[in-house]
Amino acid sequence: MLNTKVKSWSLGRWASVGTAAMCMAVLAFAMGYMAPPASADEETMELDIELPDPSYVGSPLNYTSPRLEPMSWRKRDPIEVPAGTENVALDKEVTASVEPRMGTLDQITNGEIGYADEYLVELPAGPQWVQIDLEQEHEISAITAWHFFESERVYFDIVVQVSNDPEFEEDVTTIFNNDYANELGFGEGEDPEYIETHQGRLFEPEEDLSGRYVRLWSNGNNWNDYNHYIEVQVYGRPL
Repeated sequence: MLNTKVKSWSLGRWASVGTAAMCMAVLAFAMGYMAPPASADEETMELDIELPDPSYVGSPLNYTSPRLEPMSWRKRDPIEVPAGTENVALDKEVTASVEPRMGTLDQITNGEIGYADEYLVELPAGPQWVQIDLEQEHEISAITAWHFFESERVYFDIVVQVSNDPEFEEDVTTIFNNDYANELGFGEGEDPEYIETHQGRLFEPEEDLSGRYVRLWSNGNNWNDYNHYIEVQVYGRPL
């Protein structure tokens, strides 16, 4: 069952709005068009994710697809998150669908990011997942994952899910799914395929989201059938 929570609006957005506009907003809320505003005391901050050095070696991409998002080397803009948000996945326990072929699972949340093999965790071929236990339920604003960025690469059937159930059998929220052929059985994904870079991939939920466990799926890549992770960061606050 998917979580369906309505995103709140901050009263800060209304600070410079005149009386007439405020009346229109109240009317819109009364008619059911708008979520109620959040507390005026809620503070926000810019989350500027620290990035590793890019790789200037490796092979160019040998893959094309109408679903492939164009690659951009432009630095990603900071995102606005609630004050106090931090990487709550740091040094948290990681489990997986299978033991790694290379590296150890604790590398995925140790905060160390690089393109050399020493940073890489490799899982066997086929659909595989890694899961992070945040140890308690957290408000989650965003997730960033680095699979591999020594060279240009596309990983397939990326699905990112959050739940309070460690088995992911109920109350599961999927925040990203580009498994357009439904290989994993979660439904046909509508999100784009993307090229790995040193910036990682930022996943933002469209609605308010909370959970204790984060699970990420993949199913090989355009270069080989294996699954790779360098780091996963989860930005949130404990509840």
